[in-house]
Amino acid sequence: NTAILNRNDPDNHVAFYVDEWGTWYDVEEGTNPGFLQQKNSLRDALVAALNFNIFHKYAERVQMTNIAQMVNVLQAMILTEGDRMILTPTYHAFKMYVPFHGATTLALELNEVPHYELGECSVPTVSATAARGLDGKIYLALVNSDPGQAVTVSAALSGIDVTGVSGQVLSNDAMDAHNTFDAPDTVAPQPYSASAQGGVLQLELPAKSVTVVHVH
Repeated sequence: NTAILNRNDPDNHVAFYVDEWGTWYDVEEGTNPGFLQQKNSLRDALVAALNFNIFHKYAERVQMTNIAQMVNVLQAMILTEGDRMILTPTYHAFKMYVPFHGATTLALELNEVPHYELGECSVPTVSATAARGLDGKIYLALVNSDPGQAVTVSAALSGIDVTGVSGQVLSNDAMDAHNTFDAPDTVAPQPYSASAQGGVLQLELPAKSVTVVHVH
């Protein structure tokens, strides 16, 4: 579709608007089925981050996207119960990617990426994107979709001297780990850092994780 637009609309007057995206599961047992209330787990955070990377890759044409939805429905970022409120793993993914808002996409190439396979399905283990933020810093966002294996990514950035990276990682021992009103921080970002040797970064990505860092 992008190729068709590039051919017929070279000046980018027309764009893609993804009006609703996100996960949709069976509703929570005991809730009104019309309200579409469901748990939001680490899996949803990975889905969100994978979508961010896709949207960012095609940002020249994808000019607006809207998750469905924000509070208590489908892939919500916030869940409420009476006067209580919790933040979901999807919320944390959104907040981790804030530096990419208004940023400039940087070229990124992934080589020799292993695949995670389940039955007849196969997906690349690692998804990644890079940008220069409005603050001038270079940011990397990486998703390891493999639920059982960590992955080490070697990153070489051309044209700059790199000493390391720092940021946050979102992961858990269980793919379906989720926050509850009694345990609101079961899935929450943790500090992440890595050093460079000879200008090359070695990034250890935990199984089923989202990692967002800035380069220094």
